[in-house]
Amino acid sequence: MSGPLLELQAVHKRYGSGDAVMHALRGVSLRIFPGEFLAVMGPSGSGKSTCMNILGCMDQPSAGRYWFRGVDVGGLSRDQRTLLRRHYLGFIFQGFNLLNRTSALENVEMPLIYRGMPAKERHAAALQALDTVGLRGWERHMPNQLSGGQQQRVAIARAIVTRPLLLLADEPTGNLDSQRSREIMQLLSAFNRDLGITVVMVTHEADMAAYAKRVVLFRDGLIAQDGAENGTC
Repeated sequence: MSGPLLELQAVHKRYGSGDAVMHALRGVSLRIFPGEFLAVMGPSGSGKSTCMNILGCMDQPSAGRYWFRGVDVGGLSRDQRTLLRRHYLGFIFQGFNLLNRTSALENVEMPLIYRGMPAKERHAAALQALDTVGLRGWERHMPNQLSGGQQQRVAIARAIVTRPLLLLADEPTGNLDSQRSREIMQLLSAFNRDLGITVVMVTHEADMAAYAKRVVLFRDGLIAQDGAENGTC
């Protein structure tokens, strides 16, 4: 597609009402094109995580519009938004969010179960995803038998096993040491470069943001700086 993969137009997000209202987003407009690797930065409370939740269809704007592949997400039902997440989006979280009593392989298979993929096919796809993140031979290990870096690799394998168009990563290196963080960022860069997956990553760390092709800075619910506008992406 030649147009943007996703677009926010004058998006506001408010919580509460009256004197207690809190404006998390104050009219954010943003266009992200297929194949971009974008880092979203900003201090706590700046609106970056709220924006990520809206992009991931886990929250809805109070005002404004969100388009995904030209479709107005605000016009979709809850079930349709669930299907959009299931078929087009992958998620990576700071806390890994693995099922503790489930093997690495079974954790990676989970999104494919929701898709209704037959057991043999999803088993093969999950093995391939684990191999892609360098965990061949670890598929039967439980999360408590894996290091933090290995657990995050399982979480990444789970996110890419469906071959999403958009990968949303919320502080993916926040719980890792420097070496493991670099390894994870190299993986994300490879998925973006070699598979064409669009990556949007929230991070507080400038050295992690340096892996991105474009950096967007949030402040007080607004975009304060966008690398696309400055010619740096």
